[in-house]
Amino acid sequence: QVQLVESGGGSVQPGGSLRLSCRLSGDTFTRYNMGWFRRAPEKEREFVAIIDWRGATTHYTDSVKGRFTVSRENDKNTVYLEMNSLKFEDAAVYYCATTRGFSTAARDYSNWGQGTQVIVSS
Repeated sequence: QVQLVESGGGSVQPGGSLRLSCRLSGDTFTRYNMGWFRRAPEKEREFVAIIDWRGATTHYTDSVKGRFTVSRENDKNTVYLEMNSLKFEDAAVYYCATTRGFSTAARDYSNWGQGTQVIVSS
């Protein structure tokens, strides 16, 4: 069965950077496009970014465009989310997930990690 393990979360000041990682095991990584979502306290889960299986095509939610970069290393079964110029409103638990499509809807994703927390605090 597919397992996804995120890492890299932590506490950072506004304007700072973090790099999240998500490693897949239990299946062939290149079968999946990979997405990142986040959930802030008392808010709905929100799509952040997606990358296709080749790493050639990406899509971001408007609020992170120009600040976040999604990438993947297929030989390491790992997808990354580089987050720069972090804002208070970026604080959330971040999840990676697998999909066969290229969707921003959480219902279209089949496997989810346990999440990694990002805190933005001065």
